[in-house]
Amino acid sequence: MSDTARQTFRSRLQQIYLGAGFDEQQIDQLSDSIWHCCQQFSEQTAPRQPVQQRWSENDVILITYANSIQNGDELPLHTLKRFLSRYLADAINSVHILPFFPYSSDDGFAVIDYYQVNPEWGSWQDIEAIAGQFDLMADLVINHCSRENLWFIDFIGDRAPYNGYFIEADPGSDVSRVIRPRNTPLLTPVHTHQGIRHVWATFSEDQVDLNFANPAVLLEFITIFLSYIRHGARFIRLDAIAFLWKEIGTDCLHRPQTHQVVKLLRDIVDLVAPQVVLITETNVPVAENLSYFGHSDEAHLVYQFGLPPLVLHALNRGNADFLSDWALNIPQLPDNCSYLNFTASHDGIGVRPVEGILPEREVQDLIDCMHRFGGFVSMKANADGSESPYEINITLFDACMGTRRGVDHFQVPRFICSQAIMLAMQGIPAVYIHSLTATPNDLTHVEQTGRTRSINRRIWDEDELMCLLNNPVTPQAEVFAEVRRLIAIRRQQPAFHPQARQQVIKINSDLFIIKRSTADKSQVIFAIANVTERILRLPLASLGFLPHGLSDLLTQQAVCDELVLSPYQNRWLTLQS
Repeated sequence: MSDTARQTFRSRLQQIYLGAGFDEQQIDQLSDSIWHCCQQFSEQTAPRQPVQQRWSENDVILITYANSIQNGDELPLHTLKRFLSRYLADAINSVHILPFFPYSSDDGFAVIDYYQVNPEWGSWQDIEAIAGQFDLMADLVINHCSRENLWFIDFIGDRAPYNGYFIEADPGSDVSRVIRPRNTPLLTPVHTHQGIRHVWATFSEDQVDLNFANPAVLLEFITIFLSYIRHGARFIRLDAIAFLWKEIGTDCLHRPQTHQVVKLLRDIVDLVAPQVVLITETNVPVAENLSYFGHSDEAHLVYQFGLPPLVLHALNRGNADFLSDWALNIPQLPDNCSYLNFTASHDGIGVRPVEGILPEREVQDLIDCMHRFGGFVSMKANADGSESPYEINITLFDACMGTRRGVDHFQVPRFICSQAIMLAMQGIPAVYIHSLTATPNDLTHVEQTGRTRSINRRIWDEDELMCLLNNPVTPQAEVFAEVRRLIAIRRQQPAFHPQARQQVIKINSDLFIIKRSTADKSQVIFAIANVTERILRLPLASLGFLPHGLSDLLTQQAVCDELVLSPYQNRWLTLQS
Protein backbone atom coordinates (compact mmCIF):
# COMPACT_ATOMS: atom_id res chain seq x y z
CA MET A 1 0.00 0.00 0.00
CA SER A 2 1.33 3.39 -0.98
CA ASP A 3 1.88 6.51 1.06
CA THR A 4 -0.94 8.05 -0.98
CA ALA A 5 -3.41 6.06 1.13
CA ARG A 6 -1.80 7.32 4.31
CA GLN A 7 -2.10 10.90 3.06
CA THR A 8 -5.76 10.34 2.16
CA PHE A 9 -6.46 9.07 5.67
CA ARG A 10 -4.60 12.03 7.13
CA SER A 11 -6.66 14.50 5.13
CA ARG A 12 -9.92 12.95 6.37
CA LEU A 13 -8.69 12.93 9.97
CA GLN A 14 -7.69 16.58 9.80
CA GLN A 15 -11.26 17.49 8.86
CA ILE A 16 -12.61 15.39 11.73
CA TYR A 17 -10.21 16.21 14.57
CA LEU A 18 -8.22 19.40 13.94
CA GLY A 19 -11.05 21.54 15.26
CA ALA A 20 -11.57 19.20 18.22
CA GLY A 21 -8.36 19.94 20.09
CA PHE A 22 -5.97 17.52 18.36
CA ASP A 23 -2.67 18.59 16.84
CA GLU A 24 -0.96 17.51 13.63
CA GLN A 25 1.30 15.03 15.42
CA GLN A 26 -1.67 13.21 16.95
CA ILE A 27 -3.37 13.11 13.56
CA ASP A 28 -0.20 11.67 12.00
CA GLN A 29 -0.13 8.95 14.64
CA LEU A 30 -3.80 8.10 14.05
CA SER A 31 -3.39 7.96 10.26
CA ASP A 32 -0.39 5.65 10.77
CA SER A 33 -2.49 3.40 13.01
CA ILE A 34 -5.27 3.17 10.42
CA TRP A 35 -2.74 2.49 7.68
CA HIS A 36 -1.22 -0.33 9.73
CA CYS A 37 -4.73 -1.79 10.34
CA CYS A 38 -5.25 -1.87 6.58
CA GLN A 39 -1.83 -3.37 5.98
CA GLN A 40 -2.45 -6.09 8.55
CA PHE A 41 -5.86 -6.82 7.01
CA SER A 42 -4.29 -7.22 3.56
CA GLU A 43 -1.59 -9.54 4.89
CA GLN A 44 -4.05 -11.74 6.80
CA THR A 45 -6.92 -11.86 4.30
CA ALA A 46 -6.96 -13.96 1.17
CA PRO A 47 -7.41 -11.70 -1.86
CA ARG A 48 -10.85 -11.74 -3.47
CA GLN A 49 -11.46 -12.02 -7.18
CA PRO A 50 -11.41 -8.58 -8.84
CA VAL A 51 -14.87 -7.06 -9.16
CA GLN A 52 -15.94 -6.95 -12.81
CA GLN A 53 -19.07 -4.97 -11.99
CA ARG A 54 -20.20 -3.87 -8.56
CA TRP A 55 -23.83 -4.88 -9.10
CA SER A 56 -26.28 -6.05 -11.74
CA GLU A 57 -29.96 -6.83 -12.34
CA ASN A 58 -29.23 -10.20 -10.72
CA ASP A 59 -28.83 -8.61 -7.28
CA VAL A 60 -31.74 -9.14 -4.88
CA ILE A 61 -31.27 -8.99 -1.10
CA LEU A 62 -33.27 -10.81 1.57
CA ILE A 63 -33.51 -8.98 4.92
CA THR A 64 -33.85 -11.29 7.92
CA TYR A 65 -32.87 -11.83 11.51
CA ALA A 66 -30.66 -14.82 12.25
CA ASN A 67 -33.57 -16.28 14.25
CA SER A 68 -36.56 -15.22 12.12
CA ILE A 69 -37.19 -18.94 11.55
CA GLN A 70 -36.56 -21.43 14.35
CA ASN A 71 -36.79 -25.18 14.69
CA GLY A 72 -36.72 -26.54 18.23
CA ASP A 73 -33.24 -26.67 19.71
CA GLU A 74 -31.47 -26.30 16.36
CA LEU A 75 -29.20 -23.26 16.14
CA PRO A 76 -31.15 -20.60 14.20
CA LEU A 77 -28.29 -19.92 11.79
CA HIS A 78 -28.43 -23.58 10.77
CA THR A 79 -32.19 -23.29 10.21
CA LEU A 80 -31.72 -20.08 8.24
CA LYS A 81 -29.07 -21.60 5.98
CA ARG A 82 -31.29 -24.59 5.22
CA PHE A 83 -34.25 -22.33 4.42
CA LEU A 84 -32.13 -20.12 2.16
CA SER A 85 -30.58 -23.10 0.37
CA ARG A 86 -33.83 -25.00 -0.17
CA TYR A 87 -36.23 -22.22 -1.04
CA LEU A 88 -34.35 -19.09 -2.09
CA ALA A 89 -31.07 -20.09 -3.74
CA ASP A 90 -32.62 -19.46 -7.16
CA ALA A 91 -34.38 -16.25 -6.11
CA ILE A 92 -31.84 -14.15 -4.21
CA ASN A 93 -28.08 -13.81 -4.28
CA SER A 94 -27.61 -11.72 -1.13
CA VAL A 95 -28.81 -11.86 2.47
CA HIS A 96 -28.83 -9.13 5.08
CA ILE A 97 -28.63 -10.84 8.46
CA LEU A 98 -29.62 -8.18 10.98
CA PRO A 99 -27.27 -7.87 14.01
CA PHE A 100 -26.23 -11.38 14.97
CA PHE A 101 -24.09 -10.44 17.97
CA PRO A 102 -24.76 -10.90 21.69
CA TYR A 103 -27.23 -8.16 22.65
CA SER A 104 -29.33 -6.88 25.52
CA SER A 105 -32.29 -5.21 23.79
CA ASP A 106 -33.83 -3.93 20.55
CA ASP A 107 -33.51 -7.33 18.87
CA GLY A 108 -29.78 -7.02 18.34
CA PHE A 109 -29.21 -3.28 18.05
CA ALA A 110 -27.84 -2.99 21.60
CA VAL A 111 -24.59 -4.88 21.02
CA ILE A 112 -22.80 -6.46 23.98
CA ASP A 113 -19.83 -7.80 22.00
CA TYR A 114 -19.02 -6.70 18.45
CA TYR A 115 -16.47 -9.44 17.93
CA GLN A 116 -18.70 -12.47 18.70
CA VAL A 117 -21.72 -14.16 17.14
CA ASN A 118 -24.60 -14.69 19.56
CA PRO A 119 -23.85 -18.24 20.76
CA GLU A 120 -27.59 -18.96 21.03
CA TRP A 121 -27.80 -18.50 17.27
CA GLY A 122 -24.53 -20.01 16.00
CA SER A 123 -20.91 -19.10 15.33
CA TRP A 124 -18.67 -17.25 12.91
CA GLN A 125 -18.36 -20.55 11.04
CA ASP A 126 -22.11 -20.46 10.43
CA ILE A 127 -21.96 -16.85 9.25
CA GLU A 128 -19.07 -17.69 6.93
CA ALA A 129 -20.97 -20.71 5.57
CA ILE A 130 -23.88 -18.46 4.55
CA ALA A 131 -21.42 -15.89 3.16
CA GLY A 132 -19.92 -18.67 1.06
CA GLN A 133 -23.25 -19.20 -0.71
CA PHE A 134 -24.77 -15.69 -0.67
CA ASP A 135 -23.35 -12.18 -0.61
CA LEU A 136 -23.60 -11.21 3.06
CA MET A 137 -24.72 -7.86 4.44
CA ALA A 138 -23.70 -7.19 8.05
CA ASP A 139 -24.61 -4.30 10.32
CA LEU A 140 -21.98 -2.04 11.80
CA VAL A 141 -23.99 -0.73 14.77
CA ILE A 142 -21.71 2.25 15.01
CA ASN A 143 -23.61 4.93 16.94
CA HIS A 144 -24.18 3.12 20.24
CA CYS A 145 -23.65 -0.09 22.19
CA SER A 146 -25.34 -1.93 25.05
CA ARG A 147 -24.96 -0.89 28.67
CA GLU A 148 -23.87 -4.50 29.20
CA ASN A 149 -20.95 -4.11 26.79
CA LEU A 150 -17.63 -4.51 28.67
CA TRP A 151 -16.58 -1.12 27.33
CA PHE A 152 -19.39 0.47 29.31
CA ILE A 153 -18.67 -1.65 32.39
CA ASP A 154 -15.11 -0.30 32.29
CA PHE A 155 -16.45 3.22 31.80
CA ILE A 156 -18.45 2.80 35.02
CA GLY A 157 -15.28 1.59 36.74
CA ASP A 158 -13.27 4.54 35.33
CA ARG A 159 -10.82 2.18 33.63
CA ALA A 160 -8.79 3.40 30.66
CA PRO A 161 -9.17 3.53 27.75
CA TYR A 162 -12.91 2.90 28.00
CA ASN A 163 -13.52 5.77 30.41
CA GLY A 164 -13.27 7.92 27.27
CA TYR A 165 -15.53 5.83 25.04
CA PHE A 166 -18.83 7.48 25.99
CA ILE A 167 -20.29 10.97 26.03
CA GLU A 168 -20.90 12.65 29.37
CA ALA A 169 -22.98 15.82 29.64
CA ASP A 170 -24.25 18.02 32.40
CA PRO A 171 -27.96 17.25 32.89
CA GLY A 172 -28.56 20.98 32.80
CA SER A 173 -27.12 21.26 29.29
CA ASP A 174 -29.39 22.73 26.64
CA VAL A 175 -29.94 19.81 24.27
CA SER A 176 -33.21 21.14 22.91
CA ARG A 177 -31.89 21.41 19.35
CA VAL A 178 -30.94 17.73 19.16
CA ILE A 179 -32.99 15.80 16.60
CA ARG A 180 -33.66 12.22 17.54
CA PRO A 181 -36.11 9.43 16.70
CA ARG A 182 -37.31 8.71 20.24
CA ASN A 183 -39.27 10.54 22.93
CA THR A 184 -37.26 9.17 25.90
CA PRO A 185 -34.77 11.43 27.75
CA LEU A 186 -31.59 12.06 25.76
CA LEU A 187 -29.31 12.05 28.82
CA THR A 188 -29.57 9.02 31.08
CA PRO A 189 -28.10 8.86 34.63
CA VAL A 190 -25.56 6.15 35.40
CA HIS A 191 -24.04 5.19 38.76
CA THR A 192 -20.26 5.07 38.29
CA HIS A 193 -17.23 4.88 40.57
CA GLN A 194 -17.04 8.64 40.14
CA GLY A 195 -20.65 9.18 41.21
CA ILE A 196 -23.70 9.70 39.06
CA ARG A 197 -22.85 10.60 35.48
CA HIS A 198 -25.25 11.47 32.69
CA VAL A 199 -24.47 9.83 29.37
CA TRP A 200 -25.83 10.42 25.90
CA ALA A 201 -28.43 7.85 24.75
CA THR A 202 -30.09 8.77 21.46
CA PHE A 203 -32.21 5.64 21.11
CA SER A 204 -32.81 4.20 24.60
CA GLU A 205 -31.25 4.10 28.04
CA ASP A 206 -29.86 0.66 27.17
CA GLN A 207 -28.21 1.98 23.98
CA VAL A 208 -25.42 4.31 25.03
CA ASP A 209 -23.88 6.52 22.38
CA LEU A 210 -20.18 6.17 21.61
CA ASN A 211 -17.80 9.10 21.67
CA PHE A 212 -16.27 9.49 18.21
CA ALA A 213 -14.63 12.72 19.32
CA ASN A 214 -12.20 10.24 20.91
CA PRO A 215 -10.01 8.86 18.06
CA ALA A 216 -9.59 5.58 19.97
CA VAL A 217 -13.29 4.88 19.35
CA LEU A 218 -12.88 5.49 15.63
CA LEU A 219 -9.87 3.17 15.51
CA GLU A 220 -11.81 0.49 17.43
CA PHE A 221 -14.62 0.58 14.89
CA ILE A 222 -12.26 0.46 11.94
CA THR A 223 -10.89 -2.75 13.45
CA ILE A 224 -14.44 -4.11 13.84
CA PHE A 225 -15.34 -3.00 10.32
CA LEU A 226 -12.39 -4.86 8.81
CA SER A 227 -13.10 -7.95 10.89
CA TYR A 228 -16.61 -8.21 9.40
CA ILE A 229 -15.14 -8.05 5.91
CA ARG A 230 -12.63 -10.74 6.87
CA HIS A 231 -15.53 -12.96 7.96
CA GLY A 232 -17.12 -12.63 4.53
CA ALA A 233 -19.34 -9.52 4.55
CA ARG A 234 -19.66 -7.95 1.11
CA PHE A 235 -22.21 -5.29 2.14
CA ILE A 236 -21.68 -3.23 5.30
CA ARG A 237 -24.71 -1.31 6.58
CA LEU A 238 -23.83 1.70 8.72
CA ASP A 239 -26.66 1.68 11.23
CA ALA A 240 -27.98 5.05 12.48
CA ILE A 241 -24.91 6.72 11.01
CA ALA A 242 -26.55 10.16 10.75
CA PHE A 243 -26.44 10.60 14.56
CA LEU A 244 -22.73 9.77 14.94
CA TRP A 245 -21.16 13.12 15.87
CA LYS A 246 -22.46 14.96 18.94
CA GLU A 247 -21.98 18.67 19.51
CA ILE A 248 -24.12 20.54 22.03
CA GLY A 249 -25.70 23.58 20.45
CA THR A 250 -26.35 21.76 17.15
CA ASP A 251 -29.00 19.31 15.99
CA CYS A 252 -26.33 16.53 16.13
CA LEU A 253 -27.53 15.20 12.78
CA HIS A 254 -25.47 14.87 9.58
CA ARG A 255 -22.56 16.78 11.08
CA PRO A 256 -19.60 17.37 8.72
CA GLN A 257 -17.49 15.04 10.87
CA THR A 258 -20.03 12.27 10.31
CA HIS A 259 -19.71 12.59 6.56
CA GLN A 260 -15.92 12.51 6.88
CA VAL A 261 -16.11 9.27 8.88
CA VAL A 262 -18.19 7.70 6.10
CA LYS A 263 -15.69 8.95 3.51
CA LEU A 264 -12.85 7.45 5.55
CA LEU A 265 -14.56 4.05 5.64
CA ARG A 266 -15.08 4.32 1.87
CA ASP A 267 -11.36 5.14 1.45
CA ILE A 268 -10.50 2.02 3.45
CA VAL A 269 -12.64 -0.37 1.39
CA ASP A 270 -11.49 1.21 -1.86
CA LEU A 271 -7.95 0.45 -0.74
CA VAL A 272 -8.15 -3.04 0.76
CA ALA A 273 -11.56 -4.51 -0.18
CA PRO A 274 -12.89 -2.92 -3.38
CA GLN A 275 -15.59 -5.61 -3.64
CA VAL A 276 -17.28 -4.27 -0.49
CA VAL A 277 -20.39 -2.09 -0.79
CA LEU A 278 -20.96 0.59 1.85
CA ILE A 279 -24.59 1.40 2.72
CA THR A 280 -25.82 4.25 4.92
CA GLU A 281 -29.01 3.82 6.92
CA THR A 282 -30.49 7.29 7.38
CA ASN A 283 -34.24 7.45 7.97
CA VAL A 284 -34.56 11.17 7.22
CA PRO A 285 -36.10 13.46 4.56
CA VAL A 286 -35.03 12.71 1.00
CA ALA A 287 -32.47 15.48 0.41
CA GLU A 288 -30.69 14.70 3.68
CA ASN A 289 -30.66 10.99 2.84
CA LEU A 290 -29.10 11.53 -0.58
CA SER A 291 -26.34 13.69 0.89
CA TYR A 292 -24.60 10.45 1.89
CA PHE A 293 -23.56 9.83 -1.69
CA GLY A 294 -21.16 12.74 -1.20
CA HIS A 295 -19.33 13.32 -4.46
CA SER A 296 -19.35 9.59 -5.25
CA ASP A 297 -16.92 9.23 -2.34
CA GLU A 298 -19.22 8.19 0.53
CA ALA A 299 -21.86 5.46 0.42
CA HIS A 300 -22.18 3.23 -2.61
CA LEU A 301 -25.86 2.70 -1.73
CA VAL A 302 -28.39 4.73 0.22
CA TYR A 303 -31.78 3.48 1.33
CA GLN A 304 -34.82 4.80 -0.54
CA PHE A 305 -36.64 5.68 2.67
CA GLY A 306 -39.32 7.60 0.78
CA LEU A 307 -40.43 4.50 -1.12
CA PRO A 308 -42.23 2.50 1.65
CA PRO A 309 -44.59 5.25 2.88
CA LEU A 310 -45.30 6.55 -0.62
CA VAL A 311 -46.09 3.11 -2.07
CA LEU A 312 -48.32 2.37 0.91
CA HIS A 313 -50.03 5.76 0.58
CA ALA A 314 -50.65 5.20 -3.15
CA LEU A 315 -52.24 1.79 -2.56
CA ASN A 316 -54.20 2.94 0.48
CA ARG A 317 -55.48 6.05 -1.27
CA GLY A 318 -55.86 4.54 -4.75
CA ASN A 319 -53.90 7.52 -6.03
CA ALA A 320 -50.35 7.45 -7.38
CA ASP A 321 -49.88 11.22 -7.70
CA PHE A 322 -47.56 11.73 -4.72
CA LEU A 323 -45.56 8.59 -5.54
CA SER A 324 -45.18 9.68 -9.16
CA ASP A 325 -44.20 13.25 -8.26
CA TRP A 326 -41.58 11.99 -5.81
CA ALA A 327 -40.15 9.52 -8.33
CA LEU A 328 -40.08 12.25 -11.00
CA ASN A 329 -37.79 14.29 -8.76
CA ILE A 330 -35.34 11.56 -7.73
CA PRO A 331 -31.95 13.05 -8.64
CA GLN A 332 -29.74 11.44 -11.23
CA LEU A 333 -27.45 8.87 -9.67
CA PRO A 334 -23.84 9.85 -9.05
CA ASP A 335 -21.18 7.69 -10.67
CA ASN A 336 -20.79 4.22 -9.13
CA CYS A 337 -23.72 4.78 -6.75
CA SER A 338 -27.24 3.40 -6.55
CA TYR A 339 -30.27 3.04 -4.30
CA LEU A 340 -31.33 0.24 -2.02
CA ASN A 341 -35.07 -0.10 -2.55
CA PHE A 342 -37.36 -1.65 0.03
CA THR A 343 -40.98 -1.49 1.11
CA ALA A 344 -40.59 -3.11 4.54
CA SER A 345 -37.85 -3.88 7.03
CA HIS A 346 -37.34 -4.77 10.68
CA ASP A 347 -38.17 -1.13 11.50
CA GLY A 348 -41.47 0.58 10.95
CA ILE A 349 -42.62 2.52 7.90
CA GLY A 350 -40.95 5.88 8.40
CA VAL A 351 -42.95 9.08 7.91
CA ARG A 352 -40.05 11.55 8.27
CA PRO A 353 -38.86 10.80 4.72
CA VAL A 354 -42.12 12.20 3.31
CA GLU A 355 -41.85 15.54 5.09
CA GLY A 356 -42.56 18.15 2.45
CA ILE A 357 -43.88 15.48 0.07
CA LEU A 358 -47.10 14.25 1.69
CA PRO A 359 -49.32 16.91 3.31
CA GLU A 360 -49.71 16.46 7.06
CA ARG A 361 -53.40 15.62 6.59
CA GLU A 362 -52.50 12.77 4.25
CA VAL A 363 -49.93 11.42 6.71
CA GLN A 364 -52.42 11.56 9.57
CA ASP A 365 -55.13 9.85 7.50
CA LEU A 366 -52.68 7.08 6.66
CA ILE A 367 -51.73 6.68 10.34
CA ASP A 368 -55.39 6.56 11.35
CA CYS A 369 -56.05 3.85 8.79
CA MET A 370 -53.07 1.79 9.97
CA HIS A 371 -54.42 2.02 13.53
CA ARG A 372 -57.66 0.45 12.25
CA PHE A 373 -55.60 -2.35 10.65
CA GLY A 374 -53.94 -3.18 13.99
CA GLY A 375 -50.83 -1.01 13.75
CA PHE A 376 -49.16 1.51 16.06
CA VAL A 377 -47.22 4.73 15.62
CA SER A 378 -43.89 5.58 17.24
CA MET A 379 -43.27 9.20 18.16
CA LYS A 380 -40.16 11.36 18.15
CA ALA A 381 -39.29 14.29 20.41
CA ASN A 382 -39.10 17.77 18.84
CA ALA A 383 -36.96 20.70 19.92
CA ASP A 384 -39.98 22.59 21.27
CA GLY A 385 -40.90 19.72 23.58
CA SER A 386 -43.70 18.45 21.39
CA GLU A 387 -43.90 15.03 19.76
CA SER A 388 -44.60 14.06 16.18
CA PRO A 389 -44.96 10.75 14.30
CA TYR A 390 -41.70 9.02 13.41
CA GLU A 391 -42.79 5.67 12.00
CA ILE A 392 -45.80 3.39 11.62
CA ASN A 393 -45.39 -0.04 13.24
CA ILE A 394 -47.29 -2.67 11.28
CA THR A 395 -46.47 -5.54 8.94
CA LEU A 396 -46.71 -4.45 5.33
CA PHE A 397 -48.99 -7.40 4.55
CA ASP A 398 -51.58 -6.27 7.10
CA ALA A 399 -51.05 -2.64 6.08
CA CYS A 400 -52.44 -3.76 2.70
CA MET A 401 -55.61 -5.37 4.08
CA GLY A 402 -57.74 -2.52 2.80
CA THR A 403 -57.98 1.15 1.90
CA ARG A 404 -59.25 4.20 3.73
CA ARG A 405 -62.72 2.86 3.10
CA GLY A 406 -61.93 -0.19 5.21
CA VAL A 407 -60.93 -3.83 4.91
CA ASP A 408 -61.63 -5.55 1.59
CA HIS A 409 -60.73 -8.76 -0.29
CA PHE A 410 -57.79 -7.29 -2.27
CA GLN A 411 -55.12 -7.77 0.41
CA VAL A 412 -52.98 -10.24 -1.56
CA PRO A 413 -53.02 -8.46 -4.96
CA ARG A 414 -52.53 -5.08 -3.28
CA PHE A 415 -49.53 -6.42 -1.38
CA ILE A 416 -48.02 -8.08 -4.47
CA CYS A 417 -48.46 -4.77 -6.31
CA SER A 418 -46.27 -3.11 -3.67
CA GLN A 419 -43.52 -5.66 -4.26
CA ALA A 420 -43.70 -5.38 -8.06
CA ILE A 421 -43.35 -1.59 -7.85
CA MET A 422 -40.28 -1.95 -5.66
CA LEU A 423 -38.70 -4.60 -7.91
CA ALA A 424 -39.05 -2.35 -10.97
CA MET A 425 -37.48 0.75 -9.42
CA GLN A 426 -33.96 1.90 -10.23
CA GLY A 427 -31.61 0.41 -7.64
CA ILE A 428 -31.12 -2.89 -5.82
CA PRO A 429 -34.28 -4.44 -4.29
CA ALA A 430 -34.27 -5.74 -0.71
CA VAL A 431 -37.17 -7.96 0.36
CA TYR A 432 -37.93 -8.38 4.06
CA ILE A 433 -38.52 -11.99 5.07
CA HIS A 434 -41.91 -11.06 6.54
CA SER A 435 -42.93 -9.62 3.19
CA LEU A 436 -41.87 -12.80 1.43
CA THR A 437 -43.91 -14.87 3.90
CA ALA A 438 -46.94 -12.52 4.10
CA THR A 439 -46.58 -12.32 7.87
CA PRO A 440 -49.55 -10.79 9.73
CA ASN A 441 -49.27 -8.45 12.71
CA ASP A 442 -47.67 -10.21 15.67
CA LEU A 443 -49.54 -8.61 18.56
CA THR A 444 -48.49 -11.41 20.91
CA HIS A 445 -44.86 -10.46 20.35
CA VAL A 446 -45.72 -6.84 21.15
CA GLU A 447 -47.28 -7.92 24.45
CA GLN A 448 -44.25 -10.06 25.29
CA THR A 449 -41.65 -7.34 24.63
CA GLY A 450 -43.60 -4.17 25.33
CA ARG A 451 -42.21 -2.71 22.07
CA THR A 452 -44.47 -1.77 19.19
CA ARG A 453 -41.74 -2.60 16.64
CA SER A 454 -42.10 -6.26 17.60
CA ILE A 455 -45.33 -6.33 15.59
CA ASN A 456 -43.16 -6.77 12.49
CA ARG A 457 -40.47 -9.05 13.96
CA ARG A 458 -42.23 -12.37 14.24
CA ILE A 459 -40.18 -15.49 14.92
CA TRP A 460 -41.66 -18.23 12.77
CA ASP A 461 -41.69 -21.85 13.87
CA GLU A 462 -40.26 -23.62 10.83
CA ASP A 463 -42.84 -26.44 10.85
CA GLU A 464 -45.72 -23.94 11.06
CA LEU A 465 -44.26 -21.81 8.26
CA MET A 466 -43.64 -24.82 6.01
CA CYS A 467 -47.20 -26.00 6.59
CA LEU A 468 -48.50 -22.60 5.43
CA LEU A 469 -46.14 -22.36 2.46
CA ASN A 470 -47.00 -25.87 1.29
CA ASN A 471 -50.73 -25.21 1.38
CA PRO A 472 -51.54 -23.39 -1.89
CA VAL A 473 -54.74 -21.80 -0.57
CA THR A 474 -52.97 -19.79 2.16
CA PRO A 475 -51.97 -16.15 1.57
CA GLN A 476 -48.45 -17.10 2.68
CA ALA A 477 -48.12 -19.68 -0.11
CA GLU A 478 -49.66 -17.36 -2.71
CA VAL A 479 -47.42 -14.42 -1.83
CA PHE A 480 -44.27 -16.54 -1.48
CA ALA A 481 -44.75 -18.12 -4.90
CA GLU A 482 -45.69 -14.92 -6.70
CA VAL A 483 -42.94 -12.73 -5.24
CA ARG A 484 -40.37 -15.42 -6.08
CA ARG A 485 -41.77 -15.51 -9.63
CA LEU A 486 -41.52 -11.72 -9.96
CA ILE A 487 -37.94 -11.81 -8.70
CA ALA A 488 -36.99 -14.56 -11.15
CA ILE A 489 -38.36 -12.54 -14.08
CA ARG A 490 -36.73 -9.34 -12.87
CA ARG A 491 -33.29 -10.92 -12.63
CA GLN A 492 -33.33 -11.75 -16.36
CA GLN A 493 -33.90 -8.18 -17.55
CA PRO A 494 -30.88 -5.94 -18.37
CA ALA A 495 -33.19 -2.90 -18.20
CA PHE A 496 -33.54 -3.58 -14.46
CA HIS A 497 -29.81 -3.09 -13.88
CA PRO A 498 -29.44 -0.85 -10.79
CA GLN A 499 -28.02 1.98 -12.89
CA ALA A 500 -30.21 1.53 -15.98
CA ARG A 501 -32.07 4.70 -16.82
CA GLN A 502 -35.41 5.42 -15.14
CA GLN A 503 -38.08 7.75 -16.49
CA VAL A 504 -41.40 8.39 -14.77
CA ILE A 505 -44.45 8.75 -17.00
CA LYS A 506 -47.44 10.40 -15.36
CA ILE A 507 -50.76 10.21 -17.22
CA ASN A 508 -53.30 9.95 -14.38
CA SER A 509 -53.60 9.20 -10.68
CA ASP A 510 -54.66 5.56 -11.21
CA LEU A 511 -51.31 4.42 -12.59
CA PHE A 512 -47.70 4.46 -11.49
CA ILE A 513 -45.55 4.10 -14.60
CA ILE A 514 -41.80 3.96 -14.96
CA LYS A 515 -39.77 3.37 -18.10
CA ARG A 516 -36.49 1.50 -17.59
CA SER A 517 -33.95 1.26 -20.38
CA THR A 518 -30.42 0.03 -20.94
CA ALA A 519 -27.78 2.55 -22.02
CA ASP A 520 -27.82 1.26 -25.58
CA LYS A 521 -31.66 1.00 -25.65
CA SER A 522 -31.35 -2.72 -26.42
CA GLN A 523 -34.09 -3.32 -23.86
CA VAL A 524 -36.84 -0.97 -22.72
CA ILE A 525 -39.42 -1.95 -20.08
CA PHE A 526 -42.56 -0.04 -19.21
CA ALA A 527 -43.49 -1.04 -15.64
CA ILE A 528 -47.14 -0.10 -15.13
CA ALA A 529 -48.98 -0.53 -11.83
CA ASN A 530 -52.70 -0.10 -11.27
CA VAL A 531 -52.93 1.28 -7.71
CA THR A 532 -56.73 1.12 -7.63
CA GLU A 533 -59.34 -1.55 -6.94
CA ARG A 534 -60.92 -0.91 -10.33
CA ILE A 535 -60.40 -2.69 -13.65
CA LEU A 536 -58.70 -0.23 -16.00
CA ARG A 537 -59.16 -0.45 -19.77
CA LEU A 538 -56.76 1.74 -21.71
CA PRO A 539 -56.89 1.87 -25.53
CA LEU A 540 -53.32 1.83 -26.84
CA ALA A 541 -54.23 4.69 -29.17
CA SER A 542 -54.68 6.86 -26.07
CA LEU A 543 -51.27 5.87 -24.68
CA GLY A 544 -48.95 7.67 -27.04
CA PHE A 545 -45.83 6.78 -25.05
CA LEU A 546 -46.23 3.03 -25.74
CA PRO A 547 -44.81 1.65 -28.99
CA HIS A 548 -46.49 -1.15 -30.92
CA GLY A 549 -45.41 -4.76 -30.67
CA LEU A 550 -45.27 -5.02 -26.88
CA SER A 551 -45.57 -8.13 -24.77
CA ASP A 552 -45.95 -8.51 -21.03
CA LEU A 553 -43.04 -10.16 -19.23
CA LEU A 554 -45.35 -11.12 -16.35
CA THR A 555 -48.12 -12.79 -18.36
CA GLN A 556 -46.16 -13.76 -21.50
CA GLN A 557 -49.00 -12.26 -23.56
CA ALA A 558 -48.86 -9.79 -26.40
CA VAL A 559 -50.55 -6.42 -25.99
CA CYS A 560 -52.91 -5.66 -28.87
CA ASP A 561 -55.34 -2.76 -29.13
CA GLU A 562 -56.18 -2.36 -25.45
CA LEU A 563 -54.21 -2.54 -22.23
CA VAL A 564 -56.35 -4.08 -19.48
CA LEU A 565 -55.24 -4.03 -15.84
CA SER A 566 -57.09 -5.88 -13.10
CA PRO A 567 -57.23 -4.30 -9.63
CA TYR A 568 -53.67 -3.77 -8.38
CA GLN A 569 -52.21 -5.56 -11.40
CA ASN A 570 -48.69 -4.81 -12.66
CA ARG A 571 -47.59 -5.10 -16.27
CA TRP A 572 -43.95 -5.16 -17.37
CA LEU A 573 -44.16 -4.38 -21.08
CA THR A 574 -41.28 -4.77 -23.50
CA LEU A 575 -40.88 -5.12 -27.26
CA GLN A 576 -41.40 -8.67 -28.48
CA SER A 577 -38.15 -10.30 -29.57
